[in-house]
Amino acid sequence: MSDGRRVLLIGGTSEIGLAIVRRLGTGAGGRAVLLGRDPERLAGAAASIEGAEYEVLDADALDTHEPVIARAFERAGGFDVVVLAVGVLGGQAGLDADTGEAIEVMRVGFLGSGSLLLAALRALRAQGRGTMIVLSSVAGERVRASNAIYGAAKAGLDALAQSLGDSLAGTGVRVLVVRPGFVRTRMTAGLKPAPFATSAEAVAEATAGALDGRAHTVWVPPALRYVFAVLRHLPRPIYRRLPL
Repeated sequence: MSDGRRVLLIGGTSEIGLAIVRRLGTGAGGRAVLLGRDPERLAGAAASIEGAEYEVLDADALDTHEPVIARAFERAGGFDVVVLAVGVLGGQAGLDADTGEAIEVMRVGFLGSGSLLLAALRALRAQGRGTMIVLSSVAGERVRASNAIYGAAKAGLDALAQSLGDSLAGTGVRVLVVRPGFVRTRMTAGLKPAPFATSAEAVAEATAGALDGRAHTVWVPPALRYVFAVLRHLPRPIYRRLPL
């Protein structure tokens, strides 16, 4: 990758997001800026990347999204890559999940993330170039009864990112949606790994590789593309009986 890359990570303490930033590298004259809601954890994350800066940004504080992102673009002189890695994993009990937890998953995973996506894409469009990387999930490709709340939030974000990417064709701005399967991170600690489980580093490697091509979607690992090509078309009476 070329030197001098400027990268903005929204969700600055995300293990996958940080792995992507490290894998891309900023090189001589480049810059990494991390935005997130926890100042202490942000400071630790920034310390792990040479020369990285950080600023507090809360996905729930919708009215701050555009000004904070605009300020980051102005201070850095624009960004070549923006990574959106915001979300919380919860509500696994579905209908019986704690109501507050379920609402938080939906609020942060779609409303907050969608607002941040809009703000970042507007900034990229204004500068006339750049790549927007959106961390989605296979959970949103066909939502499972066992993961209904998180999956639905990811499905909404994924659809929004894909459609906004289509609307930006020819503008110099590209949207790359990354759909990993189960990723072994701090967020999934204690959960039973699903088939095709992967690592943050593997997601970063696949994402970096896709930047050199023209793909609009990345599946990690790639085999999941074919798995969901089948699952997507299964009749509901069959799909609901699968041990997913």
